[in-house]
Amino acid sequence: MTQTKRILSIDIMRGLTLFLMLFVNDLYVPGVPKWLGHVAAGVDGMGLADWVFPGFLFMVGTSIPFAFKAREKKNETTPQLLLHIVLRTISLLIIGVFMVNAAENFNAELTGMNRTLWIVSGYVAVFLIWNNYPEESKLRYLKYLGIALLIFLAVVFRGGTAENPTFIQKSWWGILGLIGWGYFAAAITYLCFKDKLVATVLTLLLFLGLNIASELGLTGFLNPVKPLFGVILNGNIPLIVLSGLVVGILLKKFQDAPSTLLKYIIGMAIISFVLAAVLHQWFIISKLGGTPSWAMLCTGISLLLFALLFYVIDVKNKVGVLSVFRPAGQNSLGTYLAPDIVYYLLWALPFQVLVYKQDYSQLLAVLGSVVWAFSMIALAALLAKMNIRLKL
Repeated sequence: MTQTKRILSIDIMRGLTLFLMLFVNDLYVPGVPKWLGHVAAGVDGMGLADWVFPGFLFMVGTSIPFAFKAREKKNETTPQLLLHIVLRTISLLIIGVFMVNAAENFNAELTGMNRTLWIVSGYVAVFLIWNNYPEESKLRYLKYLGIALLIFLAVVFRGGTAENPTFIQKSWWGILGLIGWGYFAAAITYLCFKDKLVATVLTLLLFLGLNIASELGLTGFLNPVKPLFGVILNGNIPLIVLSGLVVGILLKKFQDAPSTLLKYIIGMAIISFVLAAVLHQWFIISKLGGTPSWAMLCTGISLLLFALLFYVIDVKNKVGVLSVFRPAGQNSLGTYLAPDIVYYLLWALPFQVLVYKQDYSQLLAVLGSVVWAFSMIALAALLAKMNIRLKL
């Protein structure tokens, strides 16, 4: 293995987490085993769905050193890298807030537009704006059409009721917004410290401390800035992304020494599980609660899974059927967003298409969601072949 060889396990694990995200998001919860879904708020426990999101966050962090390396090869300066971080974060926040308002707050009568038309038009605008157009292609001007369309949709949007109408607003940042804040914290950390492991680990511990302090109610003095920076100040999501960042730095340092690298990653996993067990004495394991015990448990799982995939794929060069997840990992944003367009178009039909969403057969419900998830990563691969690949 050489320094120039692409680490396939990064793409494949990112694609695998996206596949599982599509799978658990599609599950008709009343009709499937409880261990596949989310554990309710305030309950001590974790299902598969409670690991998938932090698994993806972990991979966001792992990818950062390699993304920076690619930009530095283009001779980008520190101010240019900072601008890229800020613009990418803002883009994720915009898309995240749009998705939340579309799903939770849209009022067709007040907006004066059919719900499906408004929402699908919004997703089309997102694809037009953030598509990675071929260099020198005149198609790149389509992004300006997308910007105009998204602004129009934001202006006409109305939510709430006739007595209390609302405009586009931030109730929460949405999944992509949470990813955006986690990316921002980790990317700024990497911009400051580069490949310095000690400094990065200390920053990780800082976010762990913030998460603990937040859960103990000790961060009330930060309330004035929490409406904007609450995700970072809570520490939970940055903690998970920073864990992936540490692995990314280790990959850069020890890619040529896989046995050493695996010892570090497995050692990190053991430490994560020990911390999860210790913190569990005071904090329940809860995704919805964003507890530090949950974060450390999920991080330990992600570390072991990545170690396994790295060993099989990059050390033993045995990709096999796992290659099916690679296109999704290389087009992650498109893979995540395209299924929503399909959902809204199917829901607008006068008949039920997703017939497996029922509660009389758990097997049918689960298998239906598996087929759905595979279909959606195939769709993402098809879009990539058509040069429809989102890049922030």
